[in-house]
Amino acid sequence: MRPPHAFVGGTDAAAPPLILLHGSDGNETDLLPLAGDLMPGATRIGLRGTVVMDGGYGFFRRFADRRVDEDDLRSRLPALAAQIHQTCAAHHLAQRPLAVGFSNGAIMAAALAMTHPDLLRAAVLLRPLTPFVDHTGSGLAGLPVLILDGLHDERRSPGDGRHLAHQLRRSGAQVTHHELPTGHAITAEDGRIVRRWLEALAASGPANIP
Repeated sequence: MRPPHAFVGGTDAAAPPLILLHGSDGNETDLLPLAGDLMPGATRIGLRGTVVMDGGYGFFRRFADRRVDEDDLRSRLPALAAQIHQTCAAHHLAQRPLAVGFSNGAIMAAALAMTHPDLLRAAVLLRPLTPFVDHTGSGLAGLPVLILDGLHDERRSPGDGRHLAHQLRRSGAQVTHHELPTGHAITAEDGRIVRRWLEALAASGPANIP
């Protein structure tokens, strides 16, 4: 049985559906308000991670020192990719979805992009770090990716976002990366930058994304 998901139908048939991947201790409804603000007419699908945590759920396990358990993460990717395919099909959504991930969910969204390059239309990664220390893949073929880091993020080390941006660019993605003077939480400035990036993506295609 597939994990639960939250579905909010959209009014804009031209907008890609948004797949929402929450942060640690979160659930499938956490990013619905943010997504509604970012792209009001889009269909929104919030997924629930399959790892039970103290305050909610996550998409993969970490070690005690908070390093990503890469083996656990890799083992969960096929089921998550299949869930996205099946959920979009069940709701009769023909367009490839655009992923919006925060923290734990942003790491998982990056992993999906790296390992399933035909799955996503684009990805917005809020406070991510690289899912794979030594990823050397290719084939992202210009996939648009937006990465937003917090310069004062107590859950990240300096350069985490830059390292992920470098990996994705080396794999062929078209990456836009911003470092904001904030912490781990999503801010109004994050929303402003994401909206501007999504508007450029819709209007001009990946070649002219700021």
